[in-house]
Amino acid sequence: MKNSAFTFILLLLFTTSLFSQTIPPDSLYLGQTPPGDSAIIFAPGIISLPGRNEPCITFSSDGKSVFFYIEFYPNPGTPYVMYTNYENDYWTTTDTISIAGGRSTGEPFFAFNHLYMFASNAVNLHGLVDLSCSEKEGNDWSAPVSLGNPPNSESYQYHPCIVGDTSIYFSSNVGYICRSQYHQGVYQNRLILPSPINFVGPQTWGDPFVDNNENYLIFKSKRSGGYGQHDIYISYKKTDGSWTNPKNLGSKINTQYDETSGDITSDGKYMTFGSNKDLFWVSTSFIDSLKYTNFFPYIKNSIPNQTDTIGQLYNYTIPDSTFIDDDGNNTLTYTAKLSNGNSLPSWLSFNPGTRNFSGTPSSIETLNIKVTATDTAGASVFDVFSLNVVNLNAINQLEDHNIEIYPNPLKDEVNISFGNKPYHTSVVKIANINGKSIFSQSYHNLSEVTVDLTDNPSGIYILSICIDGELLHRKICIE
Repeated sequence: MKNSAFTFILLLLFTTSLFSQTIPPDSLYLGQTPPGDSAIIFAPGIISLPGRNEPCITFSSDGKSVFFYIEFYPNPGTPYVMYTNYENDYWTTTDTISIAGGRSTGEPFFAFNHLYMFASNAVNLHGLVDLSCSEKEGNDWSAPVSLGNPPNSESYQYHPCIVGDTSIYFSSNVGYICRSQYHQGVYQNRLILPSPINFVGPQTWGDPFVDNNENYLIFKSKRSGGYGQHDIYISYKKTDGSWTNPKNLGSKINTQYDETSGDITSDGKYMTFGSNKDLFWVSTSFIDSLKYTNFFPYIKNSIPNQTDTIGQLYNYTIPDSTFIDDDGNNTLTYTAKLSNGNSLPSWLSFNPGTRNFSGTPSSIETLNIKVTATDTAGASVFDVFSLNVVNLNAINQLEDHNIEIYPNPLKDEVNISFGNKPYHTSVVKIANINGKSIFSQSYHNLSEVTVDLTDNPSGIYILSICIDGELLHRKICIE
C-alpha cells in the first residue's frame, strides 16, 4: 500500500478508547499481582502455558485488551496472534484473533488505538512479511494493511514499535535495528542505527522497543559479558541524537536462555518479555537506575592497519573518536603493548597522554599492537592493529617485474598483470585512504587477475602487491 494511501489510518490516531467502561485496578493485567525488580512469569495458566512459545505481548492503552502471539521458530508452523478482552467485569477466554486466519501474524504492538504487527498476505503486501496495521471494526479487527515501502523494503521485517510522532522502529530482514521517520503522511527511507546498537557481535533480530519520546531503546542482543543466549539491553538517547553503549539488564531479568521482546506497558510501569518460551514481566525501575551507572567504553572506529619503511620516522596519533566513553572521553586512560602481551619494541614509543606512537624502525617486521582504553571505574576495551615494517629497497625490486595495473583511474574493475618473471605466491591487498582493508587475496602462478571494486565509493585507494616477499605500493583511483 502506498504511504499516501495509508494516511487515512493515521487520521484516527487520537480517537477515544475502544470501550467506555473503566477497568478496575485489581483487574488490570488480567488481575495478576504486579512484579518487583525480579522478573516473574506473566499470567501462568492463562497466557503462559506449557508446551508453547509466547515471545511477545502488548496491551491496549486503556488496559482492556491484551494481544500476544504464538511462535514456532525454528520449527515449522505459522505464528498467530491471540487476544483477550475485559468485558462485563470479566476477562474473556483467550482466543486466536480472526485476522490470523490464512496468514502469519506476530509481534503485535498496540499504539494509537491501532494494532501493528508483522503479517503475511496483508493488503497491498510488498514483501513476504510486511510491517502492517489493523484497526477496530465493531467487535473485530480489519485485515492487516501493509505500511508500504518504506518502511517495508525487504522480504521480511519484524517487531514494529510506534513512537510518539508515529515513526517506527523495527528489525530488518538481516537483523538490523532500523528507524523510519513518519513525515507529512509518508514514511521516509529506513535508517539503520549505527554502532554501538548494530554492528556489534553476531547480528541478531533486536526486537526494538523505544519509548514515545525516544529517550531510551530496549532490545535483545548477543554480546560479550552476557548471561547465555540473547540478553536484553538498554541504551539511552544522547543530546547529539546518538545512542549510548547498551547496558545489560542484569541477572534478575536475563538468564542462560533466550530473552526476547522487551516491551514496556503503556503506563510505563512494567516490561514484558519472552524467556525460555514463557512470558515474563518485571518492574521498569531499572530504566532510571541503570541510566546513572557507569557506561563501559567501546570502539567507535577501529584503528586502521598501517605500513612503515625501514629508516623512516613512524608517527601516528590515535584519533579521539576511536574509543568512546559515554561518561566522557576525559575518563579514559590508554596503554599499548603487543597483542601477545610483550612490550613494544625499543624503537617504538607510545605517549598515553597524547595517544601518539613514534619511532624509527631498523628491520623488517610485523607488529600486532593492542591499544587498551580504561575508564575511571576500571572498565576497559581494546583494539588491535598491525604495523607492517617493510624495506623500501625490496619494494623497488618489484619494478623489474614489469607489473601493470590498469585501468587507473577505474570505474568498477582493476586488472593486475604480475609481469614477466616466474613467482610462487602473490598477495594483493587494497585499502582505503584511512587504511581500512577492502580487499585481500592470495594468488599462485597466475599471470593476470581482475579485482571487482564495484561497491566501493569513488576516491583514492592504496593497492599493495607482495610477490614472494617483495612489495609494491600504488595509488589507484575509483571514479
